[in-house]
Formats: sequence, C-alpha cells, structure tokens
Amino acid sequence: MTLMRFKALEIAQNRQPVKVETPSPKISDYYGSNVFGESAMRQHLSKEAIAAISDAKDKGTKIDRKMADIIAAGMKQWAMSKGATHYSHWFQPLTGATAEKHDAFFEPIDATSAMERFSGNALVQQEPDASSFPSGGLRNTFEARGYTAWDPSSPAFVIGKTLSIPTIFVSYTGEALDYKAPLLKSLHFMDTSATEVCKLFDTNINKVTASLGIEQEYFLVDEALYNARHDMILTGRTLVGYSSAKGQQLEDHYFGSIPDRVMAYMIDFETEALKLGIPLQTRHNEVAPGQFECAPMFEEVNLAVDHNQLLMDLMEKVARRHHFKVLMHEKPFDGINGSGKHNNWSLITNTGVNLLSPSSTPIDNQLFLTFFINVIKAVDDHADLLRASIASASNQHRLGANEAPPSIISIFIGSQLTKVLESFEKSTTDAGDSAAAAINVNKIPEILLDNTDRNRTSPFAFTGNKFEFRAVGSQQNSASPMIVLNTIMADRLTKFKAEVDDLIAKGNDKAEAINAVLRRYITESKRILFEGNGYGDEWVVEAEKRGLSNLKDVPDALKAYKSEKSKAVFANNNIMNEREIDARYEILLENFIKKIQIESRVLGDIANTSIIPAAISFQHKLTESASAMKDFGLSEDNYQVAIDAIKEASEYINTIKTSVYKMVEERKTANAMDSHEDCARAYSNNVKAYFDIIREASDKLERIVEDTLWPLPKYRELLFVK
Repeated sequence: MTLMRFKALEIAQNRQPVKVETPSPKISDYYGSNVFGESAMRQHLSKEAIAAISDAKDKGTKIDRKMADIIAAGMKQWAMSKGATHYSHWFQPLTGATAEKHDAFFEPIDATSAMERFSGNALVQQEPDASSFPSGGLRNTFEARGYTAWDPSSPAFVIGKTLSIPTIFVSYTGEALDYKAPLLKSLHFMDTSATEVCKLFDTNINKVTASLGIEQEYFLVDEALYNARHDMILTGRTLVGYSSAKGQQLEDHYFGSIPDRVMAYMIDFETEALKLGIPLQTRHNEVAPGQFECAPMFEEVNLAVDHNQLLMDLMEKVARRHHFKVLMHEKPFDGINGSGKHNNWSLITNTGVNLLSPSSTPIDNQLFLTFFINVIKAVDDHADLLRASIASASNQHRLGANEAPPSIISIFIGSQLTKVLESFEKSTTDAGDSAAAAINVNKIPEILLDNTDRNRTSPFAFTGNKFEFRAVGSQQNSASPMIVLNTIMADRLTKFKAEVDDLIAKGNDKAEAINAVLRRYITESKRILFEGNGYGDEWVVEAEKRGLSNLKDVPDALKAYKSEKSKAVFANNNIMNEREIDARYEILLENFIKKIQIESRVLGDIANTSIIPAAISFQHKLTESASAMKDFGLSEDNYQVAIDAIKEASEYINTIKTSVYKMVEERKTANAMDSHEDCARAYSNNVKAYFDIIREASDKLERIVEDTLWPLPKYRELLFVK
C-alpha cells in the first residue's frame, strides 16, 4: 500500500497538461451545435412542428402523436447528421443522479436489410424498470412498470453517439419518481400565481418565468492519488487525513493563477458544455487549494437544472482525459472549505421586467416591494422546509463549518433595503441613502455600486436583483430546493392576491390595499432578516430568541417534509400528493442511512487494514532500533524517544481498535431497527459519533509514523494540483 502511494505520487508529479483544441476561436461559432434548438429545428422541421413545440413549451399545449411522428423524424435526421446511432430518454430519478437507457435507431427489415427508425411513440414515452430506482414504497419490486415522458421545454441534445431526450419519470399509477415532474408543476404554479399578481400593476404581463444561475464548486485531485485512497473512491471524501501545514490560511489560492493542467481541463469541459448549449461564462480558483468554480449565465429554472445535472456528468467524463478526478462532495477534505452550489434565483416577466430589481428608488417601486416582501414572508413561513430541501449526509459536514452558511435559515437584504422596509412598515418616506458613497480613484473609471453588499455567511441573501440560496450542496440536484422555493413563493403570492382582492372588494383603494398587506407581512416575518455574521456563536443565541430553528442534524431537518404545513403547501397546490411526499421523506432518510453506513464500513476497513498495520510496522522498527541501542550498551536516555513514540502509538492504536469495534456494534444495532426514522437517528447519534474519535487518533498517528511507512496519500500531496 505504501508503494502504491509513492508510485501514485511519482505519476502525479510527472503529469503534463493535455493539449486541447477548440472548434473555433469564437464560442459563438459552435455554441449549441449539439442541441436540437431553434436553428436545428428550422432546418429539419416544418413550421407547424416548430409551432407545436413552442406551444407546448410556452402554453403547456399537448403535442398529439401524429405531430410527434413528424418531430421524431426531423430529430432523428438531425441526430444522425451528428453521428448518433442511438437515442435515450434522459431523466433524473430520486438517486440524485441522471439515468439513461440507450436504444438503437436500427431496425431490421429482413435477414439482409435494415433501416433507421425513430417513431413519435418512442420520442414521447419509454418504459424503464421503475422497481430498481428509489420509490419510497410507491413501487414494489414486483411492480416494475414506470414511464418516461418527453419534456419539450428542455431541448434534446447529442452527446457521444446518443440522442438524449430530457424526460420526466412517473410510476404506472401516476406518481412522480423523479425531480423534474414536481419541478415543472411548481414552475407552472409560479407562472400563474405571479402573473395574477403582476396584473394588479400591468395588464400586459401574461407570463412570469423563474430564472436561475447555478454556481458550481468542485475539487480536482490527480487520478493516481485518488486511486490510492479507497475512502475517496467509495465515499467521495477523505475519512482520515491530517491537515497540510499550508492550506488556505494565506488566502493565495482564491482567484489566483489557474494551473496549466487545470486550465486545459477547464477549456476542454467548457468546450463540450458550450456545444451542448450550457452557457458557461465564469471560471476561477476557489478559496481552498485544489478547489475551483464554474458558473453559467442565467436560464429558465428547468433548463438550468437540466444543464447543471448534465454539466456534472460531463465534468466527470472529461476529467478522465486529463487524468483528474472531480470531487463534487460538499466536504472532501477536513479543515479547509467545502463546496456549494449557489442558486441565484429571480423572476422575469414576458415584458422583460425583473420583478426583484429594486430600481434607484425601491421605496417607490410597489411592484418590486410586492415580490420582495412576499419572498421574505414565504421563506419565514416555510424556513424548515427550505432547510429540509438541502439536507444530506454530505452537506451536513459543510453547513456552519466557517465556510458555508449555518443551518439556521435567515435572509440578508443589506442596509439600504433594511431601511426601505423599516420606512415602508412605518409609512414614512425616509429610506436612507440610495447607495453607498461613490468610489473614485484618479484614472479609474467610475465604479457603479450595487444597492446591497454581499454577505457570504447568509444562507439566503439578496444580491442586487436576485436571491442567492448559498446553502445548496455541491453534488445536489438543484431541483430539490427549487421545487420548494417556487412552491412556497407561488403559494404566498396566491394568498397575497386573495387578501388584496378581499380588501379591494371592501372598498379599499388598490394601492393602499397592497401596501396594507405588505406592511403586515413585514411585521410578521422580519425575524427572518439578519444582517450580521452568520458564523458567529452570538447568532445562534439570537436566532433561538427569535424562534428560528437550528436544525443541524439531517434526520431532524428532514422531518419538515412530514409536517402538516409542508404537506398542505404541496398537496393543495397539486405539486405532490401525500404519498409522493411521504415517499421522498423515506428515500431521503434511507439515503442518509446508507451513506453513513458505507462511510462507517470504509472507515473501519481503512483503520484495520491500513492505519493500524502502518502504526505497528512503525512500532516494530522503533523497537528494533531501541533494542539495538540497548544491546550496544547505550543508556535508556539514548532511546527514550523511541520508547515514548512506541507508547504513544500504542495509545492511538488501542483507541482506533476499540472505537472501530464499538462503531460496528452500534451499526449492527441500527441495522436491526424496523423504522427508518429510528435507524437514521441511531446512525446519526451513535454510529457517526465514532468517526471523529477514529479520525483524531489516526491523524495523530500520521503525525508521528515515519513518512515512508504511511500508506495513504497525504493532504499536502492531494491538494496542490500541479
């Protein structure tokens, strides 16, 4: 094992950047070239077929099977021109990853001839096995039938030699078995409810689109070093490992010069992503060594989620060409920053208005205040549900760890907008200064200031013309928090409109009716607003005084899905029924259990087969040295250091051995429990409790065991990418 470590180091140190060529110096020449978008449709479809797709996308009109045949023929023709030989329904089951089953266009005519065929029926639906995906009890093992159904609002694309068609995934009985189906329902709900509110201000508004930009953080490690650590292979993170003497404390990695190998990788995956219509625009080094970020331009939420899921898969595949491994885990390394997926969300009307853009005088912008205050009220009403939407075993390591927002859901809006709300609530006109003082430096163009600062410690922050949900995990499907956010916001807007209409019906002026409801919302929900340091212990105390939840533990956080309030907001608005909600709760609990179970087993294996043997070899070497010095006639003072090291190592070995045994016994007890809730609680409180004990003893051994005997690549070797 030690030889494997040093061989991996030698390989990693000798890597050279892979030569990468882009199709053209201009991105616009190849952007979207592998997407069946408007340009491709104009070449391969009739005007009627294009109109049918547009109506399905914009109005929700169903495409009939006859038209589906015409669309399928054109789509096949285009895909084959791109080298595709197969097609697949590409969907997002409740595993959190994507899934696909490839079928060939090829169809035999007789024993000696064949043709390529792709029917409208094959485009519109397929039947994957529904029993082998997580269903939370919606499907039994013997109930295998499930359907994937085409989503025309997300364009098909060719990747490799396969035409991939984005689809929803539902059971034979109609329940959603994926993330996309409820997401589409929540977006439709958002559109209708927001449009109704907008018509109070402008009757020309007939559609509201939820917009999303997903910043993706990730780590890169050399493939050889990754393969020498089976904790990373099996869990996505390091379960043991002593911190490197140099980590992120000098703050020199953030926005620093990008290493040549990494730059080549970035250019390569960006090129592939751009061909697939993923509008990547930003790349940079992140805070931790070995950590990086990419970010696209804003897109409609459904498309943004599809693109992010596709991007993560693409990044993994392209990394192999560069002998890298991408780590999407929220906390792959202890002691340095973890990774998130910042979801930047806003609402845009068909008339081009960003409903979350405050303008230069936000206190006079009633349309902005209406949507801004409704967001605050919605988050306050359903903070626990929003917290549940980002709860996972891996994200738990990151939240509140002095690099990510805490488990307490709060909203940052900035000093200017805080003054605006205070003035609005009190019906005064003093909203403070419209912006901070100008920043002027000779020879430097004038800097245009935003209306808010940025608060990196806030889980849900207003950042000028959008809200940034910063607590989302880096490997998570963003559909989960977006389903919740769009549903609770749309539900709040529906109630807001009803309250305003009621006041108008009683003879109140429309503007005053709107303001009266908004002022009450501010009063009821301002406890959720926090402008300070979310990392500080004083915020925990303050949040408790305000009655805000601090749900650090995943099983506790997930309980929000079971509350009557949460079930009502989903079921009453036809997003998910009670069976679907219960199923998701069971799946999330089971996923938590399995991940901790796997980590526990891997940690035990590493401890018993790598850490302890290395420590014993170290003791043996010291014992032989001390014995030789004693035989040589030297006094005990000359080999006391060796004796002390042997004793110290023995203490750590015993701690590890004892703790692994206890951890295994706790795991057996947890596995015997019938209830997922009880099992999850046991894994969280009892099994996981030994992780830090074993790790601490192992990391102390790493500090004293001779470097040539240590079997696992160390942090100093993993983190600093050449």
